[in-house]
Amino acid sequence: MSQGRPLIAGLELGGTKCIAILARGPDEIEDRVTIPTTRPEETLGAVEAVLDRWSGFSALGIASFGPVSIDRHAADYGHITSTPKPGWANQDVARRLARHVGVPTGFHTDVVGAALAEARWGAAKGLADIAYATVGTGIGVGLIAGGLPVDGLTHSEFGHIRPVRASGDDWIGVCPYHGACLEGLAAGPAIQARTGIPGPDLPADHPAWDLVADALGQLLHTLVLTGVPRRIVMGGGVMVGTDHLFPKVRAAMTRSLAGYVALAEVGDAETFVVPPALGGNAGPLGAIVLGAQALGAELSTAFTSS
Repeated sequence: MSQGRPLIAGLELGGTKCIAILARGPDEIEDRVTIPTTRPEETLGAVEAVLDRWSGFSALGIASFGPVSIDRHAADYGHITSTPKPGWANQDVARRLARHVGVPTGFHTDVVGAALAEARWGAAKGLADIAYATVGTGIGVGLIAGGLPVDGLTHSEFGHIRPVRASGDDWIGVCPYHGACLEGLAAGPAIQARTGIPGPDLPADHPAWDLVADALGQLLHTLVLTGVPRRIVMGGGVMVGTDHLFPKVRAAMTRSLAGYVALAEVGDAETFVVPPALGGNAGPLGAIVLGAQALGAELSTAFTSS
């Protein structure tokens, strides 16, 4: 079944819980453990205890909540940086766990992890160039090109772009940094703050959904203009289970682009903008891909330098 695939340890480090899996892929998960995210020492100590129980894995992948430092040349590489989560700001995650296990270790954001998994095994299977947008408590995007994360100085922060406001809408938004940025207008807390009703309970015909869709359509417009994604997968608590929102968001993207990108892939909005296929396994499986990529990079470096 494994067809020579390496055994990888993967960790999705979330704001409320961590999921650790030992796997070769979605069809061969040997173990899965859930750990509450509490204080860093308690949580990371529990993760290390799980890793100590496992044997035979060749690499470790970590898909973490952020912001995180992904620049391998930076002094704080592998750290969670400016998170408001108590105790976790400037916390070393990747280097600590890499030292503990002594195997090649990949590290990135949880949304990039989900993007890698959906591209490898899920809703964008077979496509090397995709975007994964999560719309939930916050809004984030993972961009994948050529099967690898699109990296540079840091990871993308598309949740904080400033969309053009709908006519007559002057609501101030809830982002503590930007007020009415995308996250401040269309994430779960913004929907509840604007309407007084949690998103899952908001009627499908409530006018706030049109404002949310308009903002998210502009996010998709922006992602199309990067020239990267051949498909956009949209997940997170606001999108998943809110079936009426997908048609509105697709239509908003099409209106916003106004025919500028005349490509068949983008023109077929129903197949270009899709829900995820891996559910709660996207993040942990993305960590498996990160670990496999770290192992592949080390083997490649060793081969070319020998």
